[in-house]
Amino acid sequence: MAKDRNADIDFAGPVRRILIAVLAILLVATFLVWRIDSPRVERFRDALVDRVVPNMDWALLPVTKVVGMVESARSYSRIYEQNQQLKRELQQMKAWKEAAVQLEQQNAKLLAQNQVRLDPQLTSVSGVVLADSGSPFRQSVLLNVGARDGIVDGWATMDGLGLVGRISGVGERTARVILLTDSSSRIPVTIQPSGQRAILAGDNTAIPPLDFLEAPEQVRPGDRVVSSGDGGVFPSGILVGEVAKDRDNRLRVRLAAEYDRLDFLRVLRSHPAERITDPGVLIPPEVPPLVAEQSRMLGPQPDGTPGPGPAAGAAAGTGATAGAAPPRARP
Repeated sequence: MAKDRNADIDFAGPVRRILIAVLAILLVATFLVWRIDSPRVERFRDALVDRVVPNMDWALLPVTKVVGMVESARSYSRIYEQNQQLKRELQQMKAWKEAAVQLEQQNAKLLAQNQVRLDPQLTSVSGVVLADSGSPFRQSVLLNVGARDGIVDGWATMDGLGLVGRISGVGERTARVILLTDSSSRIPVTIQPSGQRAILAGDNTAIPPLDFLEAPEQVRPGDRVVSSGDGGVFPSGILVGEVAKDRDNRLRVRLAAEYDRLDFLRVLRSHPAERITDPGVLIPPEVPPLVAEQSRMLGPQPDGTPGPGPAAGAAAGTGATAGAAPPRARP
């Protein structure tokens, strides 16, 4: 049987070698064209780029699509993570809302049971922060309310969260507020739930320290700090912040007010407490009924004082017996 000689010939090897050689020649030619420094070659390169590159959009289209798909996948991944985080925060907000409603109801019940009467004069005046007039050694802000609005030096100011400072300097239309972080600020505070009293002393830092603590071991980081009202400067119960510790284990207060966003402040009208100057009538001690009856029978003395008590009557009876003649003996 005759064999086909063409069937034993392998054309793949020579074709592969020819293609590799042609590709190498093209690469070398391209390298030489881009390396030759000649005006003619430069014009040829410019003409080649102008003709070939605009027509290569079809080749770059798949790459552009792939890059867009990758960016879309990353964006979807970020959106999914944000959605999950928002769901978790929503669950926490629902729990906090339920706790706030319960606390509000409990507070209303306690106020009704104790018949607590809140001070109707504790109102506020809102003002806009005009400028930050502070310095590295003095931290204060200016408000657009002053003496025409009834502002008095020493009143407390707070934002929507906590205590910010006190009024220190009042003009006709403006007032200066010394912040709690100022080095000249000293306010009495109460630490809850231990009830410890302390002084919040500003030191030009965002977390001022606590001084004059009687029992620091009873205070824990995270405890609530409120104004104590001692001295009559600030009303009591205003939120100041929470306790924190620094690297030196010194107790400080992380302030509740947002000092980096002081746009509006509330000035609390804290009227001075009424002083009682009348000492009142002194309450005498309780007198037994027998002594009261004897005093009534003896009557008042010539100088207006009550009559002698039982001790004086007993003494008088004893003296009369001693001054009388002894009885005669019977025969």
